[in-house]
Amino acid sequence: MTQTTTDPRPLYREALTWTTGLIAGIRPDQLTAATPCTEFDVRALLGHLVTTVEVARAIAEGGDPSTITDVVTGIPEDGFADAYRSAADRMFPTWTDAGLDTDVIAPWGTVPGRVAIWVYINETLVHGWDLATATGQPPETRPELAESVLAVARHALPAEARGGQMPFAAVVEPLPTAGPTERLANWSGRKS
Repeated sequence: MTQTTTDPRPLYREALTWTTGLIAGIRPDQLTAATPCTEFDVRALLGHLVTTVEVARAIAEGGDPSTITDVVTGIPEDGFADAYRSAADRMFPTWTDAGLDTDVIAPWGTVPGRVAIWVYINETLVHGWDLATATGQPPETRPELAESVLAVARHALPAEARGGQMPFAAVVEPLPTAGPTERLANWSGRKS
C-alpha cells in the first residue's frame, strides 16, 4: 500500500471512528489528566482533535488552514464525542475523488490531497493512542490500519529530520510488547 495509489479516505473514516469511541469513553474527572502529548492535557487534546478535522475540511475546500485555532474551546464536558463526530460528518463530503490528486495547501506546505489525508490519519491514530493511554482505555486500533499508517509514516516522517519545522520528537524505541498503534506513536516521538 502506498500513499500515491491508495484512497486513504476509508482508513481516515476508520481512524476517526476508533478515536470517537475513545472520546466517548472519557469520564469528566479525566479531562485534566496529562497525556503523552506533553503540550495537551486530555481536555485540550480533545479540542485539538476537533480542530484537526476542521483543518482537514478547510484544506479540502481550498481554505486557509492557518485561520483555524489549534484547540477548539467551549465544548461541554459531555459534548466532545458529538463535536468530533459532527466535524467528521461535515468534513467527509468535501474530499472528492478529484481532490485526492489535487494540490492542497496544508499547514506544512502544498501537497496532493491524499498526502494531506495520510497525515491526518497519522495524527488521528497517534492522538487516539495518547487519549487511550491517558485515560486507561485499550490503546490499539485494528492492527492492519495502524501498520498501514506506520508504513506511510516511516516514509513521510524521516527519523533524522525531527524538531524545528518537523514538529515531531525523536523516534522512541518501541517496547518488545508494543502493538502497531503504540509503534506508530513511538515513531511520532511518544514514549510508551
